[in-house]
Amino acid sequence: MRVLFLMLLTAGLVQAGTSNSLLDVSPDGKRLIAANRDNDSVTFVDLVGRKAVHEIPVGHHPEGVSWVGDGPLALVTLHGDDHVVFVDAVAGKVLHKLEVENEPYGIVVTRDGKRAFVTHDYPGLVSEIDIDARTVLRTMKSGEWSRGLAIDPDEKTLYVTDFYKAKLTAVDITSGKIVDTWTGHETQNICRHVVLHPKRPKAYLSHIVSRVTHTEGRGAIFPELTICDIRPPKKPDEKRRKSIAMDTYNGVYVTANPWETALTPDGKTIFTIYAGTDDVNVSTVIDDDYTEMERISLPFKVGKNPRAIRVSPSGKEFYIYNTLDFAVSIHDVKSWRREATITMCPPPKSPEWVRGKVLFQTATLSGAKWISCSSCHPDGLTDGRTWHNGEGLRRVPPLLGLAHTHPLHWSADRDEVQDFEYTIRGKLMGARGLIPGPMKSKTGFYPIELEEKCAERSKDLDALAIYTNAFNFRLSPHIPAPGKMSAEAERGKAIFFNKETNCASCHSGSMFSDSRLAKPFNLHDVGTGADDLTEKIGPKYDTPTLLGVYRNTQYLHHGKATSLMEVLTTFNPRDQHGKTSHLSQEQKDDLVSFLKSLPYEKPPDETPNTVPYRLIEKHAP
Repeated sequence: MRVLFLMLLTAGLVQAGTSNSLLDVSPDGKRLIAANRDNDSVTFVDLVGRKAVHEIPVGHHPEGVSWVGDGPLALVTLHGDDHVVFVDAVAGKVLHKLEVENEPYGIVVTRDGKRAFVTHDYPGLVSEIDIDARTVLRTMKSGEWSRGLAIDPDEKTLYVTDFYKAKLTAVDITSGKIVDTWTGHETQNICRHVVLHPKRPKAYLSHIVSRVTHTEGRGAIFPELTICDIRPPKKPDEKRRKSIAMDTYNGVYVTANPWETALTPDGKTIFTIYAGTDDVNVSTVIDDDYTEMERISLPFKVGKNPRAIRVSPSGKEFYIYNTLDFAVSIHDVKSWRREATITMCPPPKSPEWVRGKVLFQTATLSGAKWISCSSCHPDGLTDGRTWHNGEGLRRVPPLLGLAHTHPLHWSADRDEVQDFEYTIRGKLMGARGLIPGPMKSKTGFYPIELEEKCAERSKDLDALAIYTNAFNFRLSPHIPAPGKMSAEAERGKAIFFNKETNCASCHSGSMFSDSRLAKPFNLHDVGTGADDLTEKIGPKYDTPTLLGVYRNTQYLHHGKATSLMEVLTTFNPRDQHGKTSHLSQEQKDDLVSFLKSLPYEKPPDETPNTVPYRLIEKHAP
């Protein structure tokens, strides 16, 4: 297999769409397809005529697209609906929706158009699809949080990235087994994509580095490009992974949130796009395992929030999806000049929501442009990290259901999203802020934010709140059907609501949280404050929602619990976090099954605690 792989590399065999992306170009270079994630649609583009032909509704949150041969058939992954959609580009219609495992993300198709492979973000799988039969043949374990996906030229191996660890995994297609791994440093994080060099045995991963012990903007989060040598190791301790810090790579020119990488078909030029600073690095690939690549010039600016880049099969032009311009720009490979811009879709939802997303995604909101809100909350999720903040250890929660679970922060020191003006002006982001004029000064850990009303003082800040409050829950994959649970989960539900266990006294209501905006806030000492010697504010904390808790990478405010079982046992020795010491192991397992089943039914769009600055999505998961 490896010999054939190297032969194909030497031959310089090129196939469009061998790695995951929001964009794909047909092998003949005549067609382009783009996934419009926020519009729940895909757009087909005639590259010869330089025009969009069809925008087709497909379903919730399309994340990956791939042509089947030269088309007109194309496949789309729906991250929000758990489907792979078959679409006819010429007819402009959906042909079939295939139900697949949870959270499909990346997709690639074999050259003969017979097989497709799909990564599943949670629980970390790859599906193999028979395209002609429109059926799922099997699923293969691929490691946790599988997003990035690439298929090698001999179509024998899949390469998959771990979203939260930037680890690369090789899956043998014949056996369906993991056959190799490239583990990175513990600081490496948020890796959505991998691409293979067309002639060298190299894989390229764009990701960030999260240094959780640094809580100032400079040095806390920065961009990296990792290059993995995918040849079998000659010796056990051989180094096969090299990371390039893209901040020092560009000298004093700051970039943020690297999203995707593309190579020209001859393998001589590599492009890296930065979604946080709206620019692109162009570098020359060096056939040297030490140097790897050299920057041609400083990055150049493109449109808002670039999230996908593809090079034409001819190698003459490249395409960038500037997702918050809702347009694809076409550039000449040699001059980088923009040749055309093609609109993919109209702006979704509302102008305020769009403006809020622009602010949320852009690193220009911070003083030195190192980070954005999305660096820690990618698309409203968590970065999977626990940060060493001044007040103590703080795990980053997802923003799902935020509109209904105020106040904010583990210590409930903020009562409106607009209070993050203090974060923008503070040490972390170090910027001027969005509110004109002075504000009450922050001294120590006193919650001055609760006294300072920030809403209605800046349209941009209100727009940021509307976007941030718009993230909704999806139903748990651990249920057999909407509104139903397994027998184990039903038994766990009875234990949860039992007065002796007392879980529901705090995790109450439709959000499974007693958080409320009415003062005094409901804060509780559950015995975890003493676990962190650096804690400055505890031991009482706000009650987090349990909806979507199955998707956590860590648990409790300090992130020290690695599983829900540890929350119930190791970190609950005195029964302060609900009484669990009397439960048998089977009962604890049932209780965990119930927690993983949340939400098993769609939460309400309105609660007594719902805040006004929000947007209800037309199609919620």
